[in-house]
Amino acid sequence: MPLLAATIFLSAFLLFQVQPLIAKAILPWFGGAAGVWTTCLLFFQVTLLLGYFYSHGLTSRLKPRSQAHLHILLLLVSLISLPILPKEMLKPSGTDEPIGRILLVLVLTVGLPYLLLSTTSSLLQAWYTLKKTALGEEAEYPYRLYALSNFGSMLGLLSYPFLLEPALSLKVQAYSWSAGYVLYALCCGTIAWQVRSLSSAPLAPQPDSESEEEAYPEYVPPAPTRKHYLYWIFLSALGSTLLLSVSNHLSQNVASIPFLWVIPLSLYLLSFIICFGSREWVWRSAFTPFPMALLTMMSLGVLMVGKNIDLKILIPVFCIGLFVCCVFCHGELARTKPHPRYLTAFYLMTSIGGALGGLFVGIVAPLLFNNYYELPLALVAVAVLTLLTIYREEETKLTVPFYLEPSWVILCGVVVVGAMAFLADAIQTNRSNIKVVRNFYGVLRVRDSPASDGDMRRRQLVHGTILHGEQFFDAKKRNVHASYYADTSGAGRALRYVQMRPTNRVGVVGLGTGTLATYGRQGDEYHFYDINPMIPILANTEFSYVHDSKAKVEIRMGDARLTMEYEPPQQYDALLLDAFSSDAIPVHLLTKEALALYFRHLKPDGLLVVHISNRFLNLAPVVQRGVEALGKEALEITDNPGDALLQSATAWVVVASDKTILQHKLFKEVGKPIHVAPNLRLWTDDYSNLFQILN
Repeated sequence: MPLLAATIFLSAFLLFQVQPLIAKAILPWFGGAAGVWTTCLLFFQVTLLLGYFYSHGLTSRLKPRSQAHLHILLLLVSLISLPILPKEMLKPSGTDEPIGRILLVLVLTVGLPYLLLSTTSSLLQAWYTLKKTALGEEAEYPYRLYALSNFGSMLGLLSYPFLLEPALSLKVQAYSWSAGYVLYALCCGTIAWQVRSLSSAPLAPQPDSESEEEAYPEYVPPAPTRKHYLYWIFLSALGSTLLLSVSNHLSQNVASIPFLWVIPLSLYLLSFIICFGSREWVWRSAFTPFPMALLTMMSLGVLMVGKNIDLKILIPVFCIGLFVCCVFCHGELARTKPHPRYLTAFYLMTSIGGALGGLFVGIVAPLLFNNYYELPLALVAVAVLTLLTIYREEETKLTVPFYLEPSWVILCGVVVVGAMAFLADAIQTNRSNIKVVRNFYGVLRVRDSPASDGDMRRRQLVHGTILHGEQFFDAKKRNVHASYYADTSGAGRALRYVQMRPTNRVGVVGLGTGTLATYGRQGDEYHFYDINPMIPILANTEFSYVHDSKAKVEIRMGDARLTMEYEPPQQYDALLLDAFSSDAIPVHLLTKEALALYFRHLKPDGLLVVHISNRFLNLAPVVQRGVEALGKEALEITDNPGDALLQSATAWVVVASDKTILQHKLFKEVGKPIHVAPNLRLWTDDYSNLFQILN
């Protein structure tokens, strides 16, 4: 038992620690998009399903000796994958479909090790039950090992953003994980070798006749029905949908970083620990009444509409709501768990549900919906399910969680109606937009202000919860530098400075509506880089900045950094970095190596201008630390023009190789030095830590 428990714990620790590690490693290859983590979760859940299929098939179809030999062989083969660092040859091109490419990279990098780690808990529990049966002993409660597995998983997740990521480079993290996997392979191989001696023992004692069944009822525990199988799949799929929906929302609107990936997933695992840690799960003694849970979920859903809620409120409400929902779903799983004889089938059904939830959020929903409806739909499903559990059928052999008090029924019914009303309102609000499109990179909405605004009427592009540009309908204001790009902003001042030269070559990372093209003059060249294929379509069909620009405008598709790596030096007079998606930032565009790449494309007297406006993250010190390492000079320029032609408050960092450039009155009169905390470490491609710069 000690070796068994230690191996299960270690496998679970490694299983979930590798998730943020490998996702962070490939994040720069796909534009730092929030969809990278969702796609990674989909891969992990599908691979977990394959692991449970493997465990179930291995223990039900092969003799113990064959089981041991096959598993040891696979453990040895999996060592070829180490260390788990994605190979450069797997980098995508600008036109690759991202979801399929991410899945391919993950399969070739961590596929077999992750598959074998995912088999450990169910397989070793089955072997433990087999050995005890062969010895004529009663196995201890095996589902407690499932709770132990989830505890190890949660520690693996939490240790990453708080211990590993702040202290170790990505390369050291990968080598450390690989060393841990070698230790796991030795432990698991030792257990498998011991199983060889049980070659003559059947999986479970079988009665020889109907009379023996009556005499020894313990030999034939009640088998799960098809209804049980479907119920387990549904509950698991619902919990998985909630997890991915909340993670997607946080990654899209805060930042696509391990810190915000692991918190929801850790709470998801904690719900398993609570629900499976004891033999019996009892609602009244162990958990909050569920109408309160549903009210929390409704609060979570309200936040989806994009209110500017403080981060200290936003994250806890989402996470608490997720935790409450998951305890409900997983509590029902624990309540209906079968006899240990059927535990591999039980785990198989839960993994099928988890994979279906991942497929729904990761692939089906982006194809089916043009907005993020997964979370409100999941809330409605949990609300309805809670109401139905009050009237649960006896044949499911489940105890009723609540007494049938009228107040419970009425309150649950109100919550169900409220959840459905919220979903209907969200759909109706979505219809009020001119156009809504959704793809791997998020949801883009085009909307018009009311006709009553007169000559101030305008069209806006919104990505997630953040305005990404707007344009006036009035012909006289049509080419005004609106929103974040006013003459007084850091971007406006930098472009006005380089306009003192006869002509300009300007690079812009992030197209948006194309507002910056309004600065272009006859003879100028403006090159826009964008990874989202929908952005150029909307910029050219719903807005006219690109079409009206006097400059020659070229749009280059693909991740800006990868594209620039393959380009010869562009000799830009100015390069502007404005590539944020909602409030999330592509971390790989702010590393020392990225900054060095930008200066390779700038003239010696060129300007790098970085947009750092963000509700949640203080990005100025990160840029300052990077430019210091390159021997450059930087000033932060904040701008608050008020409501003059609807120009927005902004913060930009202007960087130059020659500090005399920043002494020009355009910068000196408003620019300020950037303070950097002594403990802020330089960001590189091998190291970054957003946890330190959270506002």
